[in-house]
Amino acid sequence: MVTNQLSTTLKAIQTYAALHHIPIMEDQGIGELVELLKIQQPKQILEIGAAIGFSAIKMAEALPACTVDTVERDDSRYQKALEFIAQTELASRIRIYHADALELELSQLKPQYDAIFIDAAKGQYERFFDKYETLLPTGGIIYCDNMTMHGLSDMPLSDVPRRKRTMIRNLATFKEHMLNHPCYDTELLSSGDGILICRKK
Repeated sequence: MVTNQLSTTLKAIQTYAALHHIPIMEDQGIGELVELLKIQQPKQILEIGAAIGFSAIKMAEALPACTVDTVERDDSRYQKALEFIAQTELASRIRIYHADALELELSQLKPQYDAIFIDAAKGQYERFFDKYETLLPTGGIIYCDNMTMHGLSDMPLSDVPRRKRTMIRNLATFKEHMLNHPCYDTELLSSGDGILICRKK
């Protein structure tokens, strides 16, 4: 149930994100992710890439029995995430780590997470996966957002802006790696900006 305070905070986050050009999940994408999580019913979620707390709040709101740990390296985004999360009644179930996810010591986190949501530097998805999949039990799921990058991943690489080519190339390599991974059942949903779902066998 969305309370008035929670609704107000979510709208404030969306307004702030639009004003400051901070990428947060669009309604369709977060809606699809939340529905997938409701089916899975994880007890513990790890998010790589908190931004200003929008998706962490949405996940915690949708799953009343779940805790969410989330990681954000940017100083100002981390501070805004703290501020926004504190405004909700969900703060006791959301813990935010101020760190670069590729440098964070795994010992600071829980030993296991039923679900891991990757929504950080797109060109680094394979490195995030390789580091954090060790925390995922059999049957756990890794969700990766922005797999189509607003259609850029469907273009010939020569048509992609030069500054984004390495990122798109890395995303394509990661997608192929996961679709053929012997230890994961993987599918790509077209919802939102493309969500890759990787279930550990």
